[in-house]
Amino acid sequence: MQNSKKLLPVTLYLQQRLVYTSSPLQGKRNFRKFLTYNKRGTRVVKEAQRTQLNPPVAVHKRGVRDTGVLINGKYVEIPEKIPELVVPNLENCNLKPYVSYKAADVVQSEFTSLDLFNAVYAEKVLEDFRNGRLKDDGSSQEPSENELLTPEEALLRARKTGSDIF
Repeated sequence: MQNSKKLLPVTLYLQQRLVYTSSPLQGKRNFRKFLTYNKRGTRVVKEAQRTQLNPPVAVHKRGVRDTGVLINGKYVEIPEKIPELVVPNLENCNLKPYVSYKAADVVQSEFTSLDLFNAVYAEKVLEDFRNGRLKDDGSSQEPSENELLTPEEALLRARKTGSDIF
């Protein structure tokens, strides 16, 4: 008797039918949220994408760049546009690629002009001051290579490939 009481609500629940009459189910769909590249459009649009140089609806290339250009309907490959993988030679490298989560966080303040002065000129200025090799205006009697640079030369050297500016 007790078993039949337990089965009765379950069987009644399974026999229910649900009818949804909401209008959003029959309405328009926002196709922008469905990533269906190159799937939408009529046959005329797809034919235009295949034949025209600048079709009315652009062909989505899924992030792949062309390695050439179309000139008079012919595809001309440009060697400079072909990507190259530059891989460093890691033979005899003592560094390991894994950094443990237990490693301490390194926090470094912003590199200021005072830090740059201390890194490049400070030792030379102190040495010249201690040895009495400074002129009356404070400049060195025996300037180093960095002290002889003009502002234009220093700017060119800073902008050179391989500098730490970029």
